[in-house]
Amino acid sequence: MIRTARLDPQPWMTAPETRAVLAALAAGGVEARFVGGCVRDGWLGRAVKDIDIASPAPPERVMELLNTAGVRAIPTGLAHGTVTALVNRVPFEITTLRRDVESYGRHALVAFTDDWTEDAARRDLTMNALSCAPDGTVHDPFGGIEDMAAGRVRFVGDPRTRIREDVLRLLRFFRFHAHYGRGEPEAEALEACAELAPLLPALSGERLQAETLRLLTAADPAPVWRLMIGAGVMEHLLPNATNTGRLDGLVRLERALGEPADPLRRLAAALAVDRAGALAAAERLRLSNADRDRLAALAEPPQAINSMDDEPRRRHALYRLGDAGLYRDLVLLSAAGAPGPLALDGVRAALATADELPSLRFPVAGRDLLALGLKPGPGLGALLKRAEEWWIAEDFRPGREACLERARQLAAQA
Repeated sequence: MIRTARLDPQPWMTAPETRAVLAALAAGGVEARFVGGCVRDGWLGRAVKDIDIASPAPPERVMELLNTAGVRAIPTGLAHGTVTALVNRVPFEITTLRRDVESYGRHALVAFTDDWTEDAARRDLTMNALSCAPDGTVHDPFGGIEDMAAGRVRFVGDPRTRIREDVLRLLRFFRFHAHYGRGEPEAEALEACAELAPLLPALSGERLQAETLRLLTAADPAPVWRLMIGAGVMEHLLPNATNTGRLDGLVRLERALGEPADPLRRLAAALAVDRAGALAAAERLRLSNADRDRLAALAEPPQAINSMDDEPRRRHALYRLGDAGLYRDLVLLSAAGAPGPLALDGVRAALATADELPSLRFPVAGRDLLALGLKPGPGLGALLKRAEEWWIAEDFRPGREACLERARQLAAQA
């Protein structure tokens, strides 16, 4: 029995752009419903990002109706029934109802249908199988509303079957449990994930990256991370990402200090590796070059940071790094991995030091030494370096004239 409920109108449902798309379809007598994440998050009172719509109309008919109404229609995936409507730069993905004829991993041979329940049965989780009519009537064929109320992440149908259809659903189960679940995960689903985890290496790194980093944006991903380790899942994903204590410490620090959740920094916290291990993890997840380099620097930093260091030592470390963002990351990771209670005042002071980087600029350059009459060559560079080391040892306090005078003294001693 399909249960129904009522979702009060929300801004994303009644926005002019949304109404324009729905009106275009309704003009042709086509039923349309909101589906997927917008219904789920709308029901839970969370922010809605993407608005997906489904209808029984073939994609060609959808494009015809949109064009007639003056709505830009983009044939993003006609073979799979998907059209994108664009109104005032707001995209709406409109997909024809489908049923699986044959499934083989990520892709499936599908046929169009006019049966809403058949289409919902293709969804991975019950909370993602909801659909909502424009008037707010929510159709719930698999008990997703009850599952959301209980904080229960549950597959539509047999978990092993759904995972074998697309192994990425295994990671999606844990990601959704981190974001929407409460308490212990469903035992049958967890058993299926543990059993089928050896299939994970067959997935592309890009898909693994997306799910892993999205999981790490959860308010508190550490319990689910430990769950994945215990189920043997992490062994097939990131076998060295076992430092859950530091991950937990970092999350608590972020919360206490009002720091944003940074999934790459959280990944670095969980990885118990050196630079080579970080590069291997980056390759496994097909990280961008910038993210790869950042992860490697966090695993084996060029400058050690201790949030309990005194101010001069912190400024010295910041200057050597020359990167305020990296410095902040290393302060947080150092504090997260430190034994004992978190010393928040010390961490705050260490983070505040990052703001000093613009003022930490050696005020003398090679051309200034040439103006003193010194000759160009390797000796000039060595002299400049010695003057800079003196300036650093003086805690960056001497100004330009003092630095020039020190350079004169060093030149006279040479």
